[in-house]
Amino acid sequence: MINKTVNNVQEALTGVKDGMTLMLGGFGLCGIPENCITELVKLEVKNLTCISNNAGVDDFGLGLLLKKKQIKKMISSYVGENDEFERQMLSGELQVDLIPQGTLAERCRAAGAGIPAFFTPAGYGTEVAEGKETREFNGKMHILEHAFQADFAFVKAWKGDTAGNLIFKGTARNFNPMMAMAGKITIAEVEELVKVGELDPNEIHTPGIFVQRIFQGKDYEKRIEQRTVRQKS
Repeated sequence: MINKTVNNVQEALTGVKDGMTLMLGGFGLCGIPENCITELVKLEVKNLTCISNNAGVDDFGLGLLLKKKQIKKMISSYVGENDEFERQMLSGELQVDLIPQGTLAERCRAAGAGIPAFFTPAGYGTEVAEGKETREFNGKMHILEHAFQADFAFVKAWKGDTAGNLIFKGTARNFNPMMAMAGKITIAEVEELVKVGELDPNEIHTPGIFVQRIFQGKDYEKRIEQRTVRQKS
C-alpha cells in the first residue's frame, strides 16, 4: 500500500504556483482546509482562481486570501457574509462566476467521474445561461455546463489513513468528497491520521485512490459563521 503521508503543510503544498486553479472544500466555515489556506497566505501566491462554495468571512478562511489580493477569480455559489468579497466583486477588482449550488457540486463530481460536460435545467433563462449551448429534453430546456479543471484540490477530513482514505464528520462532509475526486493533485489535511487498516472500510467516504498527499493538521479553530442559540425559557 502506497504511503501518501507528507511531513507537514509546507511539504504538502509543494508545486503550488501563481495563476493556478484551486478547489477548496467546505461550506461557509464548516469543513474548510484551514491549514492549507493559512499556508497559501504565507506562500504569497497570486492570481489564483479559487473554486469554493463561498469565500468564508473577512478574517478567516478564503477571506484571508482575498484580503491579501491573492485571488484573481472566485467561482462560487454564494457571496455569504464576506464584506470584502462583496466589495471586490462590486468594484470590479475580483472576477466572480456565481453559479447555482447544485451546478457547482455537479461540475466537481463530473470532473472526478471523467465526464467532460452535462446538461442541466438550472439557470436556463437567466444570466447564468448567457453564451452557453442549450438543448431541449422532454419538453424542458437545459444548458450545457463543463466539468471543472483544477490544478490542486484541498480538502479537510476528520480521519484519514496513510493510504489517503478519508472519513468526514457530519456536515463538514459537504463539498469535500466531490472536490477530492476532481483535482489533478488532491491534498487532504486530517484531524487524525492513522495506519492503514484502522479505518472501517464501510465508513470510508473518499477512497485513497483520489488523494495524492495527506498530513495531520493542527491548531484548528473551527469557527462558527453565525452562532444561533435558544433563549432561556
